Amino acid sequence: MLGTPLHIWIIFGAAVIIALGLDLGVLHRRPHTIGLKEALIESAAWISVALLFNLWVYFNRGFQAGTEFLAAYLVEKSLSFDNIFVFLLIFRAFKIPSASQHRVLYFGIAGALVLRAVFVLAGVTLLQRFHPIVYFFGAILFFTGFKMLLPQKRELHPENNWLVRITRRFFPVVSDYEGQKFLVRKSVKWSATPLFLALVALEAMDIIFAVDSVPAVLAITRDTFIVYSSNVFAILGLRALYFALADVLPRFRFLHQGLAAVIIFVGTKMILSDRFLIADVASLAVIAVILAATIATSLLFPTRASVRPSR
Repeated sequence: MLGTPLHIWIIFGAAVIIALGLDLGVLHRRPHTIGLKEALIESAAWISVALLFNLWVYFNRGFQAGTEFLAAYLVEKSLSFDNIFVFLLIFRAFKIPSASQHRVLYFGIAGALVLRAVFVLAGVTLLQRFHPIVYFFGAILFFTGFKMLLPQKRELHPENNWLVRITRRFFPVVSDYEGQKFLVRKSVKWSATPLFLALVALEAMDIIFAVDSVPAVLAITRDTFIVYSSNVFAILGLRALYFALADVLPRFRFLHQGLAAVIIFVGTKMILSDRFLIADVASLAVIAVILAATIATSLLFPTRASVRPSR
């Protein structure tokens, strides 16, 4: 399938299905508020699973594929930090109880896996059939990166999202929560709950995220399997990462500048790919250095709100 043996896709698909089944069917069978300790353990587990899969890719596909996967995963994982802010805004806008947030994220991410598959296939196909599109993708990354560098107040209103407005036209919306249900039957009509509107808002935002993240990974590799699998493993760990870092990430004052630098770098790599090839190991090193510098600078120069007064 697009250059990758079918049995590798089958193994990958089986691993994802098993992971999703364990997540919802075992670990989160009963809705509950996820604490910091549980979130950190789950986040570490998802990262470990991704790294184990990376080792499997290395031994089955070789050094280049293993390096490309790790670099792509690191880019996608770093860009996913920006998603956490949006998740927080969506849950606040729709007043989603903390015990129900995991269910919304679970199905939102399951839908995102399908959307990313469409974006990845479209992106790879375009690059194969119309190579100059590489410059367009690079321009998207450049524009996004420089826009993130500019100081601006982020004002998002997920309750007014276009897809949410369309949903409201087709479904009447109830104000009360009906347990963990997305849709409820009132008389003879189906009505949407706030959980369903939050889910729709998540899917709409993932379309926007995919426009940036998929070209960023395509700047690292054109291997469909590497692009999609790295996206998938970064997305799968996003739920745990949200519960672990939602309250912490705002303290990293230089996070957006660091992400902007990563996006600008991969955009540069994509635009120069025909004339100047940057090695995969070098790309991985540059991305790792940028992220490490971002974290270190944020810790050394925190915002005033992040500094606790001395006693």
